[in-house]
Amino acid sequence: MKKEELLLQRLDEIGKSLERKGGALALLGLGSVGVERERLDEHSDLDFFVIVEPGQKNRFIDRLDWLEEVRPLAYSFKNTSVGCKILFEDGIYGEYAVFEEWELENSSYAEGRVVWKAPSYANTGIAKSSRNMPSIRNDSLDHPLNEALTNLYVGLCRYARGEKLSATRFVQGYAVDSILSVLHLLEEEADGFPDPFGNDRRLERRYPRFAAIAGSMIQGYDRVPESALCILSYLEEVYPVNRRLSEEIRRLADRIGR
Repeated sequence: MKKEELLLQRLDEIGKSLERKGGALALLGLGSVGVERERLDEHSDLDFFVIVEPGQKNRFIDRLDWLEEVRPLAYSFKNTSVGCKILFEDGIYGEYAVFEEWELENSSYAEGRVVWKAPSYANTGIAKSSRNMPSIRNDSLDHPLNEALTNLYVGLCRYARGEKLSATRFVQGYAVDSILSVLHLLEEEADGFPDPFGNDRRLERRYPRFAAIAGSMIQGYDRVPESALCILSYLEEVYPVNRRLSEEIRRLADRIGR
């Protein structure tokens, strides 16, 4: 059986296990096993919510028999107060959270797919949040790109004093993240399932032009100055960068990159 089919089958089996155990109301598949199954592939995993009856939450978080009866677990890690990360013996990886219905009523979350529900449970609308997701995109270039510019300067100063790890994060992390938050204003976005939690997800499909040059901006731990110069060149192409600060960044990069 193909991995994609196995993932969907495993989710169905989890639903049947919940039904046998009692105390659960619904199982929601999320992401590529939810409403975005077009992007399901052999590298996907299981993301899901379990909606439970009042007072049953800890039972499904602390006791994993409802999963073990589907397939033995090789690994489990309670990564939050409401959920776990798991690995089944056959290599299927998953992440899930458990909620009582009232906890989701005023929460923002990506739309899911009802995989299973108890016969008595009528609230199929729970699969879609009643509140809008907070945006991780910016609607103006000014703040993010000036933030990126100053990240370059601070990062290079830290690199100059030997703080390479911090410098790497400022230049190749924070500065690039700021650019990603406004990339939709700089390049036409192709259809590619944007993720409400991360601008970097599926970047290569959504923004192929930027993806083609992204590697030059993220050259690694020992090439922070080179990365900074590539990012600066990009910023100068898309935004009226302050000339004086640009000169300082180049001066620093040239001096410490030798």
